[in-house]
Amino acid sequence: MKKLLLLTLLTSAITLTAQTDQRIYDIIDAVSAERIENDVTKLANFGTRHTLSDTVSTTRGIGAARRWIKGEFEKTSTECQGCLNVFFQKDLVKKGANDRIVKDVEVVNVLAIQKGTKYPNRYIIMSGDIDSRVSDPTNYTDDSPGANDNASGMAGTLEAARVLSKYKFENSIIYMGLSGEEQGLFGGSGIAQYAKDKGWEVIGIFNNDMIGNIKGVDGTISNVDFRIFSEPVPPTETEKQRKARRFYGGEVDGVSRQLARYVHKNVKQYMPEMNPMMIYRLDRFGRGGHHRPFNDAGFPGIRIMEAHENYTQQHQDIRVEDGIAYGDVLEHVNFEYAAKLTAVNAINMASIAWAPPAPETVKIGGIVEPAAKFQWSKVDGAKGYKIYWRDTTSPTWDYSRYVGDVSEFVLEGIVIDNFFFGVSAVSEDGFESPVVFPNGIFR
Repeated sequence: MKKLLLLTLLTSAITLTAQTDQRIYDIIDAVSAERIENDVTKLANFGTRHTLSDTVSTTRGIGAARRWIKGEFEKTSTECQGCLNVFFQKDLVKKGANDRIVKDVEVVNVLAIQKGTKYPNRYIIMSGDIDSRVSDPTNYTDDSPGANDNASGMAGTLEAARVLSKYKFENSIIYMGLSGEEQGLFGGSGIAQYAKDKGWEVIGIFNNDMIGNIKGVDGTISNVDFRIFSEPVPPTETEKQRKARRFYGGEVDGVSRQLARYVHKNVKQYMPEMNPMMIYRLDRFGRGGHHRPFNDAGFPGIRIMEAHENYTQQHQDIRVEDGIAYGDVLEHVNFEYAAKLTAVNAINMASIAWAPPAPETVKIGGIVEPAAKFQWSKVDGAKGYKIYWRDTTSPTWDYSRYVGDVSEFVLEGIVIDNFFFGVSAVSEDGFESPVVFPNGIFR
């Protein structure tokens, strides 16, 4: 009987996983590699976009670049009858804030907010970096085209806005160009604090930093591999939560890790030709990106980027040395690949923006019993709920069961000791919230 029950549960999981929505395929098809190429070319042709570079010129420097980005968002907004609220967000960073800030500078971010129809204060965010640099991080005058790092991520964000602005969503979406990344993640820090001051409920941020290179420094070439970086648990967790993890698990189940699993699952479902690689690390070894300030503030955030980096094309003066051409120039960007990773972002933002909020509380029980038991807080807009579980060594949610519009359920024959569990909310159209790992127990 137990074997039959397990088979039924697995069959149910497979059936629900197979359901798709045509709008997601339409979004994938709408992303244009040609428009991304045009945007990357435009950004690279500003000469340098160093955070401390010229802000007065109309053709060179970060000032010209951010005004052009704002203008592109405004064009998109015009085409969708004013659906985007486009504005600058600014913070003054004083000379000496670190050794890369050699003069006072106003760090200016560009935001385009597409308000949700039902949950306007809940935000899913896509970001790209505006700024660029050469070998010396304080050199703000020499040419620094930053074609891949990070005109590619910025162009992808502009393109995602063009595509998704044609749809209505229940949750809000923010398309964001961040400055000051190369000088110390100042743009992200400013926006994270802005979000806290405004009381935004941030569902998650997709930080896109280098999404255009397919040939690694080791010679590997792939236009399907990409990495999803996520930290295991928030740095804001309490001592009580940390102690609880020793007994109940959750060492790799923080909100950012659940966001990474969400992207992985959605890509496998809608873009099976792609190979999403979940990397269990905040970022590259010893390095940082603009999702980190959001993580520091307790918000879910991940980094989406190419899998095979070429370090001769990052943070380099443009030169030829020992037969090697150094520099982050246009010829190294694969625009079709950048379009694929833009689509990865777009379909996941759309899926989350069409989904109901995740349950705020999920409690688990079933200690020393032959069944796992669940209780969760119901959310407005959910048609029902889905219970997920996986082997404790598995990186992904491998089994699931849709249980309908209830607030508690018992998985008979599933021993709580042998799996990790979570619950998501499901909309009428089948879109799901990120999975919530249990945050309470009951007996």
